[in-house]
Amino acid sequence: MSHDLREFPMTDSNFEHIRGVAYQRTGIVLGDHKREMVYSRLARRCRVLGVTNFDEYIHILESSEADELSHFVNSITTNLTSFFREGHHFEFLLETVLPEVFDANTATRRVRIWSAGCSTGEEPYSLAITVHKFLKKNVTRYKGWDVKILATDLDSNVLSHGRHGVYRVAGSDGLSAEDRREYFDELDQGNEHELIAKDKIRSLIIFNRLNLLHKWPMKGQFDVIFCRNVVIYFDKETQKVLFDRYANILKDPGYLMIGHSENLHRVTDRFKALGGTRYKKVC
Repeated sequence: MSHDLREFPMTDSNFEHIRGVAYQRTGIVLGDHKREMVYSRLARRCRVLGVTNFDEYIHILESSEADELSHFVNSITTNLTSFFREGHHFEFLLETVLPEVFDANTATRRVRIWSAGCSTGEEPYSLAITVHKFLKKNVTRYKGWDVKILATDLDSNVLSHGRHGVYRVAGSDGLSAEDRREYFDELDQGNEHELIAKDKIRSLIIFNRLNLLHKWPMKGQFDVIFCRNVVIYFDKETQKVLFDRYANILKDPGYLMIGHSENLHRVTDRFKALGGTRYKKVC
């Protein structure tokens, strides 16, 4: 179909401009194969804004950046996640990483975990459940410790979802029946059953909006970073910069988990591969 026959004409120049903004502001690379996705998602913004073509939309994006840029980012980012996705990471965290990290922090009694690209919150809540289980098993030894999980994302909509901590029962397959009972309250909303995260895991998580390519406001270092299925949107040069910054903000020992389709080969030599997309900082 010719682009001229669409509801909102999008020229090659329009698409080049849009993906230029995406790369400059977020580091996200929008390949040619993403053109249809970009069109369909931004067409919704055109309808909301009452514009008739992408020339007008780009003008609004450039002239009112603070407002529209947030909507733009929310539109082009994809958020696919689930509780305990890639479960071997959480098993490794519980059985190996947390015992080592807590032993290393006996002087400060402080542990910090970062879920970078947390989407709608299933990952940080899975982390919180894992941490709570560890603390429950070691309640005497680690009572009163300062443990927090920072959950960040570029998309303000998914962060709001995470802060509310409300999830559909139908979409909670990764949770065991025991975890659902222990860590969530269930509400019957007529045709829909919902799970609401209990305070004992909500209190461990801080949700904040963050562009990974901009300056990070965090002052202290982290013990563990989960950055899974995020860098697939970045080119190699951006990945090199990002993983170098992760190494800088990780303690030693410090652990990094990435997505199953990602790897650090020829990207950085600052982590040792442990198998299963699990890495440990080496320098």
